[in-house]
Amino acid sequence: MKIRLGYDISYHLPHPTPMVLMLNIHASRMGDLLEPDEIKTEPLLPLHYYYDGFGNRCARLMAPKGKLRLTCTTLIEDSGKPEVQPVDAPQIPVQELPDETMVYLQGSRYCETDRMSNLAWSLFGKTKEGWPRVLAILEFVQNHLKFDYLKTRATKSAIDAYNEKTGVCRDFQHLAITFCRCMNVPARYCTGYLGDIGVPAEDTPMDFSAWFEVFLGGRWHAVDARHVKPRIGRILMGRGRDAADVPLSSSFGFHTLAGFKVVTEEVIERRPVEPIRAMS
Repeated sequence: MKIRLGYDISYHLPHPTPMVLMLNIHASRMGDLLEPDEIKTEPLLPLHYYYDGFGNRCARLMAPKGKLRLTCTTLIEDSGKPEVQPVDAPQIPVQELPDETMVYLQGSRYCETDRMSNLAWSLFGKTKEGWPRVLAILEFVQNHLKFDYLKTRATKSAIDAYNEKTGVCRDFQHLAITFCRCMNVPARYCTGYLGDIGVPAEDTPMDFSAWFEVFLGGRWHAVDARHVKPRIGRILMGRGRDAADVPLSSSFGFHTLAGFKVVTEEVIERRPVEPIRAMS
């Protein structure tokens, strides 16, 4: 399957402002690209690329005063198959976990494990370890929260989402990540593209999406507390402890968002029609 990806994002800046962008496809998916994944700027600006501590590709720039437009369109190859749920993957005891997973057991900016541990154990302490426990967390969060674009904010954390029972995809993931960490399952936040491929189209503007990964059976698995069911065409951009580690843009000065459009859709390839041969 081929998927067309892209965005058109504009900012207004009252002063020259340094910025960091995290808009590129993650290094783990770069081998699937069929076209270049390049950030184009208007006005034309030099970009300096680097990889952060989580392995995410970031671009630095100095934005001038006025309007800054960021665009990209690219094509990527995907399996076209739904994600496989790790139904038989066991939960690894904490003392046997790889060192690099330990940071994803700890609390972070939006995932207050210290404040939610007792609640997590009261809700999930009797569930079977491993995938059954993770699935119980996913289903609880999906049922507990109501998706509402108007009921979120940049400072909303996992405990806020639990108490208010509303949020957007990042709030669903933060709450589930927090519960997983409280139950000793390493969990890390992910952001990227997820189109309405293989599911009914939603009557909302396309946006970047959030999901997370859990470490079970010796490897990471993508899961989603908003949708729960396996999806097709999830394209990773960034990973981190929570949304604070993977902002699409970081502006070191005041700015306002002037335009925002995201595209992620399957490319339907039409086979050439063979000419009808006349009967002899």
